[in-house]
Amino acid sequence: MQIPVAQGLYVPAVRHNDLIFVSGMTPRRNGVLEAVGPVEADRPVQDYSAVVELAARNAVAAAKALLVEEERLAVALSLSVFVNSPPGYTFHSQLADIASCYLLDEVGVRLGSRAAVGTSSLPGNATVELCLVFVVAASSDIASG
Repeated sequence: MQIPVAQGLYVPAVRHNDLIFVSGMTPRRNGVLEAVGPVEADRPVQDYSAVVELAARNAVAAAKALLVEEERLAVALSLSVFVNSPPGYTFHSQLADIASCYLLDEVGVRLGSRAAVGTSSLPGNATVELCLVFVVAASSDIASG
């Protein structure tokens, strides 16, 4: 996957020792938002799976760009999911579960803490945005901690 391009004056991800902090990632493909506007309260949460997974893929791509040979992402130490949502929307946690499942099942990282937050707008009017902090481990370190 292509490394996401920053949409402002920041870097997509920064590394400090064995931690990688990923900036807010939206569901962009080749720099173009795939989903804009608030989620719709009457739509099933699963309708947003592709959107949330795309944002998560972008975050993983930004983090993996900072790995060196023989390293892997071991733990999603912190995941924050921001949902562009209408007043009264209550399914933030279920949308965040989509990102958690992607990280666990598709990337193979262990999960850490998480927040799911509703907001009235996001940059570019994106539907979702997520931030991650990853722990890096050696590829041979199966029992990372």
